[in-house]
Amino acid sequence: MQANYLVHDLIGIGFGPSNLALAIALREAAPADGALDACFIEQKPDFVWHGDMLLDDSRMQISFLKDLVTLRNPASPYTFINYLQQHGRLQDFINLKTFYPSRHEFNDYLRWAAGRFAADCHYGEEVVAVEPVLRDGVLDHLCVRSRQHGGAERLRHARNVVLSVGGAPHIPPLFAAWRDDARVFHSSRYLAGLAALPAPRRVAVVGAGQSAAEIFLDLIARGPGMQVDLIARNAVLRPADDSAFVNQIFNPEYTDYVYQRSSDARRSLIDDLSNTNYAVVDTGLIERIYDLLYQQKVRGSERHRVLFEHEVASLRGGDDGALLAELRHGDGGPSGACRYDAVVLATGYQRQTHRRLLAPLAQWFDVGDVARDYRLRGPQDCAAGIFLQGCCEDTHGLSDTLLSVLAIRSQEIADAMLEQRRQWGHPGADSRSRSRRESAHAC
Repeated sequence: MQANYLVHDLIGIGFGPSNLALAIALREAAPADGALDACFIEQKPDFVWHGDMLLDDSRMQISFLKDLVTLRNPASPYTFINYLQQHGRLQDFINLKTFYPSRHEFNDYLRWAAGRFAADCHYGEEVVAVEPVLRDGVLDHLCVRSRQHGGAERLRHARNVVLSVGGAPHIPPLFAAWRDDARVFHSSRYLAGLAALPAPRRVAVVGAGQSAAEIFLDLIARGPGMQVDLIARNAVLRPADDSAFVNQIFNPEYTDYVYQRSSDARRSLIDDLSNTNYAVVDTGLIERIYDLLYQQKVRGSERHRVLFEHEVASLRGGDDGALLAELRHGDGGPSGACRYDAVVLATGYQRQTHRRLLAPLAQWFDVGDVARDYRLRGPQDCAAGIFLQGCCEDTHGLSDTLLSVLAIRSQEIADAMLEQRRQWGHPGADSRSRSRRESAHAC
């Protein structure tokens, strides 16, 4: 069939920090033969970074120097330092004597940068599939199918697709049946979930990581009427290892070291260093929780609890609208039932969404076969490119889901796409202003 439509050089799926960093890298590259024609599709109605975990007392856990661009181009106008200067706060921030801004401020920095790409991003659309477009039986380019909030579908076409869809909430099987109950919600929608409840007073937080600890303290700070249990299968709250030598694993060059190792060696290395990122808590936060529990003992009123080596064995609704949670100790013995107004699941994330979106391309791409430049390996005669951001921990290391490598990774992906364009001779920015006629089997 004949199709008359614009074929973008790039469509980015998701417009969080990773694809925002890529958009900046592409704009700053601006090769002599024309900038890449890129657009982005974001499910949220506007830009926000972990909006339901922007707690009043939360701070960044990495240096502001690991922003969208500094490690790649310290002279960029998109640095966090330039953001501070543009907002008249650079001197004041210096006086704080910290490398760790509040999460509110860093989110505002990201929104400031994203605002410069408003014309390139389509907000309020959910991508439902990435599909093949063939020419003479060969995969020529890609069709991105999205759905607007009103239900209408949109089709867009691109030579390259970059998926940066983040993690989907991990809901343990016990709580799966409660997905539609407003009283049980994942930490990813903590603030919205809490706001939707009529003045909860007894809350359980399930988990033993940073989010669980932050939510535990945030709930307690909401007033003397709160009663909060932190339910953790771990024997203790483990501190995150952020010492200087260990932090080197988040340096961009460490990605080469990880990628060049065998799959078994990579898995062993990631497991050995998991205490930098998974089921761990900042030491300062642990100390605050310990002090809070100690002061309760001093006052003789142990209102809030950390229940180590416990898990929720069952959950059911009570006659008064409360949730009845049967707790079980790690040794297998019951610990009794507790009544809660809400249960917050700080149970982490799964990163499998890209597999569902790319399922129509299984004939051409194996989502587990990722090159060093984050591109899925495909047929040699394939002009289409698929890149992954935040889904490559198994091949590229623990930094893949974090902010630490944003700047360098975006440059690597941008370079790969520019090289691809030179190789295949695709038109550059001049294609933005006109539709290109494609003789193809469209999606």
